[in-house]
Amino acid sequence: MVFYGTLVNVALIVAGSLIGRVFKNIPDRMKQTVMYGIALAVMAIGIQMTFESTQLLIVIISIVLGSVIGEWINVDNMMEQAGKWLESKMPVQKSGQGISQGFITATMIFVIGSMSIIGAIDSGLRNDHDVLMMKGIIDGFTSIILSSTLGIGVIFSAVPVLLYQGLITLFSTQISRFVPDELLELFISEMTATGGLMILAIGLNLIGLTKIRVANFIPAIPVVALIVSIIYAF
Repeated sequence: MVFYGTLVNVALIVAGSLIGRVFKNIPDRMKQTVMYGIALAVMAIGIQMTFESTQLLIVIISIVLGSVIGEWINVDNMMEQAGKWLESKMPVQKSGQGISQGFITATMIFVIGSMSIIGAIDSGLRNDHDVLMMKGIIDGFTSIILSSTLGIGVIFSAVPVLLYQGLITLFSTQISRFVPDELLELFISEMTATGGLMILAIGLNLIGLTKIRVANFIPAIPVVALIVSIIYAF
């Protein structure tokens, strides 16, 4: 079953989110300290991902152009509205936590990264789910921590993960047929580095230093694909 890895990944996110709600009543002081710890870890991951780049200029141009496109179509607001719609369908939470922040933060962390693409392609081409199983375990533990601090909105990030990785798995045969290995490797490295900057921005937001509209950087990913395709062609 080619979707086995993605389904396990999604199931572990859901399970982790539900387990995290068990710890929702931890003292505010402890919750704040845990949140700072998460933020520091997220920033470290983002910095590590950024070093995957072999051509940093691609990352810079992609982030700049992607942010312009993202601000123009206001991706952040779209995701915010999606979170508020989900929130309207849920019972009022006594904790006062909204769904939007957890949904957006978890989605960005779980979707962006090389493991999503490599794992989904391995599942589709070779029926090898090891990468996605490993990613699922990491995402599961991460969702426990995020859900305990950011609320139940984290559980809804399972939907974008299912769609994103599922579509890559579904079309992996075509990707392998039409995209040369060298081009795919270049895209993955630069996409990972670009995503790393977004993850770093999430960490800065979580620690309270900035209020960056991270979702508006998402168009940078297709911009990376366009730039590396042009470079490869010429």
